Amino acid sequence: MDKAALKEQLKSQIIQFLNLTDLTTVDIKDDEPLFGDGLGLDSIDSLELIVLLKKEYGITIKDPREGRKILVDVNTMVDYIEEHQVKL
Repeated sequence: MDKAALKEQLKSQIIQFLNLTDLTTVDIKDDEPLFGDGLGLDSIDSLELIVLLKKEYGITIKDPREGRKILVDVNTMVDYIEEHQVKL
């Protein structure tokens, strides 16, 4: 899967997993921060994103510090998925 398709898929999964029904993939910018002033996600959402990575890509994140480095924005997550995914 090319990077653009993976980004689109990840955005759809974020919307689905976090039940962000008022958003579309167009609303989520690739470089927009997922937490804080960006998309406005919280710590519970970060746990859901970690579950998403495990379920959809076979990626296990055990260290919270590692999670903070990965769950920055869509670009960062896609780069990490491309490097570490176990399955698609």
